[in-house]
Amino acid sequence: MLRKTVQIADTVVNRLVALLCLPLFLICLYAMLDAANVYLNANDTAVLKYKPKLGEQQTEEVLQEIAEDAVAWLSIPDTRIDYPLMQGETNDTYINKDPFGNFSLSGSIFLDSRNSGDFTDGYSLVYGHHMDHGAMFGSLDAFYQPDYFRSHRTGTLQCATGQDYEILFFACCKAPANEKLIFDPPASERTALLAYLAEHAAIWHPEDLPPDSPILALSTCQSAETIERLILFGALRPLSAAPETA
Repeated sequence: MLRKTVQIADTVVNRLVALLCLPLFLICLYAMLDAANVYLNANDTAVLKYKPKLGEQQTEEVLQEIAEDAVAWLSIPDTRIDYPLMQGETNDTYINKDPFGNFSLSGSIFLDSRNSGDFTDGYSLVYGHHMDHGAMFGSLDAFYQPDYFRSHRTGTLQCATGQDYEILFFACCKAPANEKLIFDPPASERTALLAYLAEHAAIWHPEDLPPDSPILALSTCQSAETIERLILFGALRPLSAAPETA
């Protein structure tokens, strides 16, 4: 009788443990599926078919096939940064929305809503989530290393207006997200911004910043626990006026 009672109790305990573990298993499964979905969205290359051809005067028509909010295409060689650049009514518009307007935790690369969409401001700020494996703006981490920075100095910006720019990177730094000299475009005052970079930037090449050239900043977060951001700075020069490279 005692043996049977123990067996019944053991069965009941096992079932209770299984019932308690089931919700935990389902939560873990959901987390894994959600993480996989975020990764797949961040690494979706389908949008590349809309990339305008450099030097052609069809940039606006090509970008409008994505959405009316597409203002440019941003590319940096030897990285995974090769994305349309969106601009919403606010900076929350594309933080969790892909270029086609669908919900996506990886969001889009987007221009600050306060900036002019034709990049005529003296200082323009672009945001992107920090994703694993270099997706979105995860590739920016490497630019904080001097050796990598020296070998990756340029990118391209193809604007919907038809103007193409070469981006010549001249600085990389980390700063809190409440630093107004960086995160208050286009009001940020150039002289004060450059003075800040001279003091705080880990990478600083002011000799590569042509006088009065517009500045483009690419910003990404460092972790969910801090407000620290990594920012890569580049000078915008009309591609037709860029010097030939060897």
